[in-house]
Amino acid sequence: MENRDLLPGPRPTLAPVSHLTLSPQRLAVLDDVRDHAPVRVNDIAERLGLHVNTVREHLDALGEKGLVDHTVEPARGRGRPAKVFRPTPTADPTLPSRDYAGLATALAGYLARTSADPEADARAAGKDWGRELAREALRDASGREDASVPDIEDPHRFMLDLLVRLGFEPADHGPALGVALRRCPLLEAARRYPTVVCQVHLGIVEGAFEEIGAPTGPGLDLLPFVEPGACRLFLPDPAFPAPPCRET
Repeated sequence: MENRDLLPGPRPTLAPVSHLTLSPQRLAVLDDVRDHAPVRVNDIAERLGLHVNTVREHLDALGEKGLVDHTVEPARGRGRPAKVFRPTPTADPTLPSRDYAGLATALAGYLARTSADPEADARAAGKDWGRELAREALRDASGREDASVPDIEDPHRFMLDLLVRLGFEPADHGPALGVALRRCPLLEAARRYPTVVCQVHLGIVEGAFEEIGAPTGPGLDLLPFVEPGACRLFLPDPAFPAPPCRET
């Protein structure tokens, strides 16, 4: 069986499951169930560094949304039988819908063929999209009491939360190493037209930062398909120097 974690670049984004209604931590629990099912509560808690009671609360909520289900393992010696959790069919990993992915690929191809500067035009389109996404996230945050929604006073956390909601599954490795984007919502299109689609994604980050009044100067960069299982995003941070320039 092909091991997708060894391929350059991210994995496809998981099936949309109302990202705007799930906190990043709850999405992380759901993703762990998807990747390791059948899985026990204690195993999830250990991998994610969460308390077992917190994991149980998230699993209960995911069960109410129809995203996970559980069975009971036969008892092994003393103690109560353990529950093991699996994703439901609606939460199985999949590419975005065929129609949506096909349309995105066609549009990227059209831009690559017809634009005098496809990278610049793609980034400009991404910036417009990023501004709108940031406005939507702020409207969503204003109507929720979820403490996991970051404040715009912390642009870095705001962006990580937005990337989670978009399906990129970011892993923050600090200013020097950047953010690993372990999934891609438009992987097929990005593989065929990386200079276009990846510039759209970079523009989304830039536009969202501009919308919340965060700096977008030197340091903002996206390196697509540079390592097994991820692309690498560098976010601007005035407290740290920009990462080294990529080799040409």
